[in-house]
Amino acid sequence: MRVRSYVLRQGRLTKAQAKAIEQYWAKFGIDYHNEELELHRIFNRAAPKILDIGTGTGETTLMLAGENPENDYLAVEVHRPGIGRLLRGIVERELTNIRIINHDVVDIVNHQIPDQSLSSVYIHFPDPWPKKRHHKRRLVNPGFINKLATKMKFEATLYLATDSQELAERMLSVCDGEPGLINLAGPGNFSPRPEWRPLTKFEHRGLNLNNRIWDLIYCRASGKT
Repeated sequence: MRVRSYVLRQGRLTKAQAKAIEQYWAKFGIDYHNEELELHRIFNRAAPKILDIGTGTGETTLMLAGENPENDYLAVEVHRPGIGRLLRGIVERELTNIRIINHDVVDIVNHQIPDQSLSSVYIHFPDPWPKKRHHKRRLVNPGFINKLATKMKFEATLYLATDSQELAERMLSVCDGEPGLINLAGPGNFSPRPEWRPLTKFEHRGLNLNNRIWDLIYCRASGKT
């Protein structure tokens, strides 16, 4: 049995969140099936497709989708309260370029995302799983990153961020070791914080606690098969 990178901590699903899921999932949600998605058909257009992994409350996804209507965002989240908040935000802001999948991203990447279909991938502040016995749950591992690279178009970008130094160093090692990716800051180096990435409440709280934020940016190498 595969070890998952998350444990469901559903928390309290408010009435508003539950209502949003009931009313809007059919329009903006994608049910998981073990088959490839036709992304252009799902969004009803040909546009850059961005995979946003672990969207949490959806704050960053909503901001980016609103500021970049030329892009389509495929948001992956397993916690229902976050999905409910994201759905409410989509409707309130009248956005049409977000779809949500409520499932394990490993399965989604393995079975639903077509090869060379993504223009960008975001892995912002994944669970660091700080205890050594839990390191096996970390999403950023060689197998997953290798598979993810095959889903990215040539010269597509992978953005990662964390406030855990130990996890940052591990992600750097894993991604630098993937031959399908090029570290845009140079091997062994972290990147400056992208100016376009919104400063979320989570990140702002970390900065107030004097936590450093580590960013990594990779490009999909041309010629990888």
